[in-house]
Amino acid sequence: MDLALRIVGAALAAYLIGAIPWAVIVVRVFWKQDIRALGSGNTGATNVLRVFGTAPGIAVLLLDALKGALGVWAATAIASPVAAASTAEWFSVLGAMAAIAGHSFSPFIGFTGGKGVATAAGAIAALAPRVVGIMALVFVIVVAMWKMVSLGSVTIAALFPVVSWLMYRNDEPTPLVVFAIVAAGLVIWRHRGNIVRIARGEEAKITFKRRLWDDMRSRSTKGSE
Repeated sequence: MDLALRIVGAALAAYLIGAIPWAVIVVRVFWKQDIRALGSGNTGATNVLRVFGTAPGIAVLLLDALKGALGVWAATAIASPVAAASTAEWFSVLGAMAAIAGHSFSPFIGFTGGKGVATAAGAIAALAPRVVGIMALVFVIVVAMWKMVSLGSVTIAALFPVVSWLMYRNDEPTPLVVFAIVAAGLVIWRHRGNIVRIARGEEAKITFKRRLWDDMRSRSTKGSE
């Protein structure tokens, strides 16, 4: 019974950590706006970057990534008193999955949320640090070449299970590979609309030159003159 309660507690703690909608909080605190009504309406770091600029976007990215790492840590800490060494990794994976689920389906904003990439990245950093550098490098190259964050996200999601197995194949990789497959599936599914737009050549490209928020305010100011 104690083990069952700890499993539930670990999943719930990680889910609630992942559910904190940092994009909504940051934009509301500093700009008194609702990010869900701006840009793409998504509550992830990419939309914050497009609308409000690089610094806020990076801040939300780091906060969302921290949720993934903390979800892994919380689940592991809750389970550690009763988990055997052979099952400890499964609790860490449970925490990672629950944190990503919390980010994508947050009860604090009507069970909606972002696409889970940053939170997954934080979880990966905690679970599989050998994978992080490769994933980050691929992401940067893809985004630099095609200027589409969604394409970079889908690419690394698709590669994640393969890279995880290759990097940890000598270390009993089953829990990590299971997590990689589930996380990749969720991220790709959440990007299904983006994939369609990429195929049609209609996907929005990222830019660091001018913020959408500046354009909106400029048009608003001109309209009131």
